[in-house]
Amino acid sequence: MIARKSSKQLLSKTKSAATAAAPGLRERKRQQTRERLTRVAMALFLERGFEATTLDDIASAADISRRSFFHYFASKEDVVFAWHEESTAALIAAVAARPANESMLAAAENAISAMVRQLEPGEAIAMARLKRDNPALQARDQVKYEKLERALAEALGRRAGHKTEKLQARLVAMIATGAMRIGGELWAAEGAREKPEALAKRTFAAIRAIFN
Repeated sequence: MIARKSSKQLLSKTKSAATAAAPGLRERKRQQTRERLTRVAMALFLERGFEATTLDDIASAADISRRSFFHYFASKEDVVFAWHEESTAALIAAVAARPANESMLAAAENAISAMVRQLEPGEAIAMARLKRDNPALQARDQVKYEKLERALAEALGRRAGHKTEKLQARLVAMIATGAMRIGGELWAAEGAREKPEALAKRTFAAIRAIFN
């Protein structure tokens, strides 16, 4: 009886473990499909133009139905900015990894430098031009920077010990986000001749020069 009971308990635990693992597998598959949608959509946008690319084009290229597309994105614009969501997540992780004794401005600069070091210049300049040529994407781009500023302020704020530092975190986030926006615009306008990391360092050097 004890052996049979133990077997049943083991079987029950095995089933429970399999059930617990199932959502992880589903989530991975969902993420893979989302990434595939993003890749094929961006390739089509860059090849045909944003307006000329339809949802049916994207769904067909990703080998899913039009209806399934909406399980992952609400619109074509959301596909474009999924790329930026990944960049924001990378930036926040980079801020968290900076040494605790580093100033907030230095932490922001070094985190941004680490993030842009991972960019593929050709892809980044194509994205910049895609947004520049589409008013709807330009409007969403401004919202993106607002969200980025809030996320960066929260990440820097977690390094703060008192209220004065939390205010400083918000101010540094505002400055750093502005530096990214202006630097990105200059980089695209100048034909992306400079490495993104070099531009980030030059931009922050200009910021420090203002306060000296």
